[in-house]
Amino acid sequence: MISIIQAAGWPIWPLIICSILGLAFIVERFVQLKSARILPTQILDEAIGVSQNGVPGPDTVAQLQQHSALGEVLAAGWRAINTNPRCTEDEMRGAMEAAGRTVAHRLERYLPALATIASAAPLLGLLGTVIGMIEIFGSQAPSGALSGGNPAQLAHGISVALYNTAFGLIVAIPTLIFWRYFRARVDGYVLGLELAAERFARHLEPLCPGSARQGAGL
Repeated sequence: MISIIQAAGWPIWPLIICSILGLAFIVERFVQLKSARILPTQILDEAIGVSQNGVPGPDTVAQLQQHSALGEVLAAGWRAINTNPRCTEDEMRGAMEAAGRTVAHRLERYLPALATIASAAPLLGLLGTVIGMIEIFGSQAPSGALSGGNPAQLAHGISVALYNTAFGLIVAIPTLIFWRYFRARVDGYVLGLELAAERFARHLEPLCPGSARQGAGL
C-alpha cells in the first residue's frame, strides 16, 4: 500500500482523506440509523395506551422523548397539551411537526457530506490523472521524442495518472452506493414518523383543552 501511495504521488492524499472521512460517516450512519433508535416497535401503542384517560406528567413525557426519534415527536404532542392550558389541535399538531422536522434534519446528518465525497472523488482522481499526464509530457525531450526523455519520470507520470484515476473511482463508487442506501432509509423513516405522528395526533385531539370536541363534551 505504501508503495502504491508513493507511486501515485501527492495527488492521492486528498483521495485518502476523502476515503477516511467517507468510511467514518458510513459507520456513524449505520450506528445512528438503527430501527431501534428511530422507529421502535410498540412505542406508539404504548404511548396511546398511557394517554387513554389523559396526558401523563412531565416525567413520563421526558422519558418518552429520550426513548427514540419517534418518542421525541410523540412527546412534543404531550408537552404542548401540558404546557398550554388552552392548547388547540392546530397548536398540538404544530408542535409535533416542528419536532418531526428537527428529527428529520438529524437523520440526514452527514448525508450531504457523503454526496460531496461521491461527487468530488472522481474529480480528484481526474486531477491526479492530469498531473500525471503533465509529468509524462514534461519527461519528453525537446525534440518531442519520448525515447529521448527521462524514463523514470515517464514511468512516474504514468503511475500518477493511473493510480489516481483508479483510486478516485474506488472511493467514489462505494460512497455513492452507501449515500443512496442511507437516503432511501431516511426517506422510509420520515414516512414512518409522519404516519405514526398523524395517528397519535388523532388520538390526542379529544385531550386538547382547546379542542372543539373537548368543548362539546365528546
